Amino acid sequence: MSAGADVDAATEGGDDRADPVSPYSPFATNRWEGIAGVTLLVIAAGVIARQASLVLAGAVGVGYAIYARYGDAPPARLAVSRSLDETSPEPGDEVRITVRVTNEGTATLADLRLVDGVPPALEVVDAPARLATALRPGASATLSYRVRAVRGSHDWKPLRAVTRSPAGARERETRIEATTTLRCAPTLDAGADLPLRGLTTQYHGRVPTDVGGSGVEFYATREYRKGDPLRRIDWNRRARTGELATLELREERAATVVLLVDAREEAYVAPEPEAENAVERSVEAAGMTFTALQNGGDRAGIAAVSRRDCWLPPGAGTDHAVRARELLATHPALAPTPADDDGVFYASVWLRRLRRRLPADAQVILFSPLADRYPVRVAKRLDAHGHLVTVVSPDPTSDRTVGATIARFERDGRVRDLRGRGIRVVEWGDESFPKAVAGASRRWDG
Repeated sequence: MSAGADVDAATEGGDDRADPVSPYSPFATNRWEGIAGVTLLVIAAGVIARQASLVLAGAVGVGYAIYARYGDAPPARLAVSRSLDETSPEPGDEVRITVRVTNEGTATLADLRLVDGVPPALEVVDAPARLATALRPGASATLSYRVRAVRGSHDWKPLRAVTRSPAGARERETRIEATTTLRCAPTLDAGADLPLRGLTTQYHGRVPTDVGGSGVEFYATREYRKGDPLRRIDWNRRARTGELATLELREERAATVVLLVDAREEAYVAPEPEAENAVERSVEAAGMTFTALQNGGDRAGIAAVSRRDCWLPPGAGTDHAVRARELLATHPALAPTPADDDGVFYASVWLRRLRRRLPADAQVILFSPLADRYPVRVAKRLDAHGHLVTVVSPDPTSDRTVGATIARFERDGRVRDLRGRGIRVVEWGDESFPKAVAGASRRWDG
């Protein structure tokens, strides 16, 4: 369902995928655990001491224990609607979420706790996404809170409704599905200062060939033919010998580049808990690089190192750019947080599939924090099969702890290993991505 629309859902059937408790199965809270034993001890003490007040107090306690034991939590038969006040937010925008809950049952819900299923990647920025209330039959309650939008497609999980018995000894949990999706697709922007020259080749966004044509670099001369452009006539030779000759220039063709983002669980690392993780930084850099390549007339594609299949073949044009924007923004393989579903990443199978998909002349830009050895093996294998590889590595390390310092040394060793193999590495620290590329390009040119 599109963001911004209201969604109604009844509790019939429920959704207990994440919890073994049935939507309508009550369970004990153990709130009054031991009260029966205590009251029996009080009664026994009253009998032994011949104190009628103690026996009476114990009898009251026994009655309350029976009431607590057999009182049940009513089922939550609710209708839920959830709406968003912004249908297409930009990253960082705050979106107001409004949840309206109506009691469609016949019982009064004297103690009702509601917890909305906020997607894990979205941060709740003001009021909590929960509510404690009481609802008569037909009555409604509203829960409202704000989240900060981040790149991606975010699906709400079922709302959890917990009812309690009057004594609080029994609870009943119901999960209510109200399908809602927030989609945040940032605009791809290369930035005016992205120095793409040198990132993949030593030429300015183009691949030279050994074919003469209308390029920019001298290739050869040939005999003049009728119709040759005047600007390509070798006038110096004409002045020296009186012969007409035509200059042949080295022809160029568009480069084919595949942007490969390391989106394995191991890549979701950051120097600090609140810092942007390496996958988010890699996706941002891949978007900038894609736009720069497209603006330069090159063909660009996108892939992800992930157990979820993610592949956009190299291409060009407006429609291709739209598909790339959608993929980078919303593809599950490039989610802002690691997937919580069980799955296995078959490294060798994934690499064989990628090699089959890559065009023979494709260059690869691998975006990876180099948190382990696997991306190093990928870069070496692709390089061995004739694909020019450049690694862009957002640095997720720090020196705050001994363990973090060791991780930094290990990553530095991986960078040296790649460079020793002749593979270019752009190390990207706290500076902007264009600045990191510019610094690396200057070192390569020097």
